[in-house]
Amino acid sequence: MKNNKNIPYLVLAFLGLSIFVSCKKNTATPEDTTLPTTTTTTTTVGTRDELTKDSIFLYSKELYYWYNSLPTYAAFNPRGYSSNETELYALTQFSNDPTTGKSYEYVSGYAEPKYSFLDYVTTASKTSALKADINGTANDYGFSVTYNSTTDLRVKYVYPVSPAAQQGLTRGCRITAVNGRTDLTYNSSNVTYLNNAIFGTNASVTLTFVDLTNATKNVTVTNASYTVKPILFTGIYTAGTKKVGYIVFNSFTNNATADLNTAFANFATQGVTELVVDLRYNGGGYVSTATQIINLAAPTAETGNTMFTYYYNDYLQNITAAQRKTSILIHQPLLDNDGKLQTFTTGVNGKYATYADLNYQPTSADNIEKFAKSGSLNLGRIYFIVGSGTASASELTINSLKPVMDVKLIGATTYGKPVGFFPIRIDKLDMYIPEFETKNKNGVGGYYSGLTVDKAANEDLTKAWGDESETLLAYALLYARTGSFVATAAKTASLSATSTVMPNKLSSAEIKSLELSLDQNSFKGMVKMPTKKF
Repeated sequence: MKNNKNIPYLVLAFLGLSIFVSCKKNTATPEDTTLPTTTTTTTTVGTRDELTKDSIFLYSKELYYWYNSLPTYAAFNPRGYSSNETELYALTQFSNDPTTGKSYEYVSGYAEPKYSFLDYVTTASKTSALKADINGTANDYGFSVTYNSTTDLRVKYVYPVSPAAQQGLTRGCRITAVNGRTDLTYNSSNVTYLNNAIFGTNASVTLTFVDLTNATKNVTVTNASYTVKPILFTGIYTAGTKKVGYIVFNSFTNNATADLNTAFANFATQGVTELVVDLRYNGGGYVSTATQIINLAAPTAETGNTMFTYYYNDYLQNITAAQRKTSILIHQPLLDNDGKLQTFTTGVNGKYATYADLNYQPTSADNIEKFAKSGSLNLGRIYFIVGSGTASASELTINSLKPVMDVKLIGATTYGKPVGFFPIRIDKLDMYIPEFETKNKNGVGGYYSGLTVDKAANEDLTKAWGDESETLLAYALLYARTGSFVATAAKTASLSATSTVMPNKLSSAEIKSLELSLDQNSFKGMVKMPTKKF
């Protein structure tokens, strides 16, 4: 690959400040620092905006998982795009998925990439695309909504201690008015209205809702900062002779370690032998949290065996010493666990470790995650409740456990994101593009169309978390009792939400579209921070 040495691009001078993720802090949002810029060029320097566009292209040309689909700098002309976003979208549409004939990042009806995004971490005028709540804190209302039918808007989840929780909102509440609007029928106009009212930047939102006791309430929810607790519910059920655990896990945050260990320890103490993990709204987060859950659930005998492997593009896998020295990756410092520069005088730049010093071969121990069983929970089977919003780190968890234990999926086909990323800092933004794919111990990955389910069913948003009659949980408990998803006549009452199709129910296509269009700030990703001690 040509190095494009004569193309001007933006690189950040490193002044001893932590511009990247501290692995110890385990956050994907770099500290807000003001850094001077330098350029490498033998021709025109260009404006700061032009140099940023150059860098978006050049980093993609080396790091992007489908880099070899990209045209040359001259043919692409990064500076010709009106914004960084339009450039990024154009970059992501060159790759071709042979199963669909479209780009891997193509989404019908949307001019945004399926996976890639830019996170403006130091610019107040831009909205951050990376959800703060995967870093353990959020500053919003703390709840989300979706349609149970075309005329029935429901709360789908509420984070504990959030502003919404403090106003009495719970999963299942029916929203009848938002800022005075009472006609909330499902259509594009109302979806736009809800995005602005509930998921926008307003300081507060006024709601009228009917709770699960059929009481009508009027509340004003005010935006505030709170600690995100991604475990929304845990419970234990008796299904025949079995004890079945249930955990609703909503995001792979970096602050869930203690709570996850406690929950799984309680399952073990109570004699749980089958577990239901509810990931229906979980769009992903940190790989490190995914591996924790995998190790809590996996059989002890798998310890030391391959869990999954990272695969980078073939350029990075085969990068030569000469290519490393001219790589744009030398401008990305590889920090230690305290967020500090690592002195590495024998590395590419002769001063400190950078991404150009990493080993990107899949055979490297750095790129092979191994099982390391934790806790004492011994499971015979695990069920995952999933939907079209189940993505990335959630799918990684499922795919990694499939080869080593009995796994059943209930709900709807997942999002389809077997690729992940780490942030690349370019001036005032972080760029997140697919940089690697993961494959499980059997070499299985590539689920770009999503993971298919063993039992397809629609959820019932009229039920609280843990209600045994909630359709998706009911199917898991049914299978635990009988070894089948087929209900007898006596069992059908608890599964009526799917056995009777109401005229105003949303179609599967509408549900999938709604997942993309409503609450557009919801995070879907698999964040891994490259780490290596030099």
